[in-house]
Amino acid sequence: MKKHLLWKLLLNVVPVIAITILVVWLAIDNLAATYFMNLMEHYSIQPHDSHRMFIEAVHRYLLWAALAALILALLLNYLMTKRVLRPLSQMTRISRELASGHFVNRVEVVSEDEVGQLGIAFNRMADSLEHLEKLRKNMVTDVAHELRTPLTNLRGYLEGLSDSVIPPSVETFRMLESEILRLVHLVDDLQQLTKAESAQAFLQRQELQVATLFEQLLALFELRFQAKKIDLQVIIEPQDLALSADLDKLLQALRNLLENALRYTPDAGKITIRGRQINSVVEISISNSGKEIATGDLPFIFERFFRADRSRSREHGGAGIGLAIVKQLVEAHGGQVGAKSQNGLTCVWLRLPG
Repeated sequence: MKKHLLWKLLLNVVPVIAITILVVWLAIDNLAATYFMNLMEHYSIQPHDSHRMFIEAVHRYLLWAALAALILALLLNYLMTKRVLRPLSQMTRISRELASGHFVNRVEVVSEDEVGQLGIAFNRMADSLEHLEKLRKNMVTDVAHELRTPLTNLRGYLEGLSDSVIPPSVETFRMLESEILRLVHLVDDLQQLTKAESAQAFLQRQELQVATLFEQLLALFELRFQAKKIDLQVIIEPQDLALSADLDKLLQALRNLLENALRYTPDAGKITIRGRQINSVVEISISNSGKEIATGDLPFIFERFFRADRSRSREHGGAGIGLAIVKQLVEAHGGQVGAKSQNGLTCVWLRLPG
């Protein structure tokens, strides 16, 4: 019984009712009975038998009233307590299910009081745990999938070299090197994603001029723009546009965006980099011409390992981590990311506090 809160709450009513009855009982014995005796003596009536009958009647009705009050109080308290404790019992049961990896059930919220708010918070926690578990499973599956192709290629060629089926030519070793580099890049991307997820705790904010930021960014891609004959347009409104951010982390986010845009822009295509002030927010967007992203895929392009075009090769599609890193870095700054794709243009933007 000591382990059940329901019985504890119910038994708390009993002492209150018992003390109330005791006080009333003593009051009747000491006050009402004395008043009755004085009244009987005033009218010259023998008080002894009447006094005894009066006390017995009062005690009898008091006991019946106390019994009725006790039953009613326990019944109402039981119903109310049971209703209050029902979500707590559900939380106990569902928490055991969550601990064992089952994320289906949720607490039934039937009120808006503190217990109801606790149930809502518990359901949100369960939703978050379910979402994280799905992400974990998807990430394990995706990482295994990403590793399988280069490892299979490496195994096949190494077995061919070992069995003298494939000649040890320069081309073969270059191919093996490219597969190994693909694995190295995947591991580097995963490390960057892990660092991006914890970036908020290590931000070193400083005042940055957007124009200077773009100059440093474009210097890294100048030769690649020339090789693909990209028509590059840079727009900054106003020219002295500035924001407070971590230089290295913001440059990393912009490099990933520009890398993504350059990868999917056809030769002689167009890329536009724009910085502008929107109220108290600085928006930086990178648009590129080329194949549009399906509307249904847009909400998911910032998820790790997601590819809008699943048919393109891994050599051109990357590992699908770049935009996930961008999202983590921007959100660490308190900003937002988004994208739109229409009329032959794809635009990915980030918005940061000015």
